[in-house]
Amino acid sequence: MYLNPVFASFSSHRYDVIDYETVDPVLGGDDALIDLRHKLDENGMYYILDITPNHCGFGHPWFQKACADAELPEACFFYFNQHPDDYESWMGFKMLPKFNYASQELRQRMYGSQEGILCRWLKEPFAADGWRVDAANMLGRRDADQLSEEIIPEMRKAVKAVRPDAYLLAESFYESSSQLQGDGWDAVMNYKGFCVPLWHWLGGYNQSALGWEGKLNASTPWPTEALVESWLEHLAAVPWPIALQQFNVLDSHDTPRILTILKGNDHLHRLAAVIQFTFPGVPCVYYGDEIGLMDQEGFGSRNCMPWSADKWDEALLGFYKHLIAFRKKSDILKDGGFQMLHWEEDFFIYQRELNQEHILVTANRASEPRSDSILPFRHAGIQDETCFRSVFSEHETVISDGVLMLPELSQGALIWIEE
Repeated sequence: MYLNPVFASFSSHRYDVIDYETVDPVLGGDDALIDLRHKLDENGMYYILDITPNHCGFGHPWFQKACADAELPEACFFYFNQHPDDYESWMGFKMLPKFNYASQELRQRMYGSQEGILCRWLKEPFAADGWRVDAANMLGRRDADQLSEEIIPEMRKAVKAVRPDAYLLAESFYESSSQLQGDGWDAVMNYKGFCVPLWHWLGGYNQSALGWEGKLNASTPWPTEALVESWLEHLAAVPWPIALQQFNVLDSHDTPRILTILKGNDHLHRLAAVIQFTFPGVPCVYYGDEIGLMDQEGFGSRNCMPWSADKWDEALLGFYKHLIAFRKKSDILKDGGFQMLHWEEDFFIYQRELNQEHILVTANRASEPRSDSILPFRHAGIQDETCFRSVFSEHETVISDGVLMLPELSQGALIWIEE
């Protein structure tokens, strides 16, 4: 379970934290988080917290002290162009003053001791299992100050000293391979390396930017070759154990919901979910996707979860449960290799392989069924006369004389396992 920020703040999103050491009373305070920890333990579950070490809220005591007296140590925690009113903030939002990690004292309070903020929440009684670091691509960076290559390894060492198994996840919408080499983040929210190319392949190109009223759109979806090249380039840029840790989302609180992107198309939604759960990395379902939630006017993708089951797509929920159960039991999907085997205009096949066992995944985005076909398949390294059956349908296929004989395939994706 990945929680958005829970620390005391003035807003509902809580990225404007005013106290890194207290759970917001609106959420039940510290006792509520401790109780959640116990309930998760009872159910064999884990959770990670969300933190904003790039900036804090205007009302944070550190910033208030910094504004009150330029001689205090806290004044060095921030970038003041002209004290106290002209200061650097996140994306120009003055309620979010940006931290200056040239300050060793700031580093100490954030992560430099066992009582540092990143460390204390990993210990009892809260015992969080890791962190999602907000705005991580901006961390320690401002004009000539490019300190991220110092700060991120320091954060990692501090976190792993407390919890060697803690999951250190970073938000980044950009190429992040330099920070994914084993001495930085365990993973990033894999927008660039996974879901954005998939969005473009399924729904066409769509690009906007914070603070920009325009939008770049192309109704024609990406060619399959562009999807494949993008995926393979990003997988090749990081060590394979790190690739298996990437946080694969289809959407989040910062993007439109996947079903909104796909204009309500259930077949393509299920296709995307199959790819998410079979692609190298760690799949994460954004709340509500499993019951067919779409963006809501005025709230976007941050709309409330409808807790009345009569508002749920029960068939979709059953599909997600089946997919999750299959993923949890499959060592091949957790640890196996990855190979793109074939692609064409609206269709592709890849395999996951571990210890000479294979899972095939087929995906057809076209609204029309793909005709049955015979595909060369010796490069897959699968023995002749190996039979496969589909997990979500009654389809069967076989590899014979080095070719794969595929039946007609409707719009959607299928997982094929060896019989």
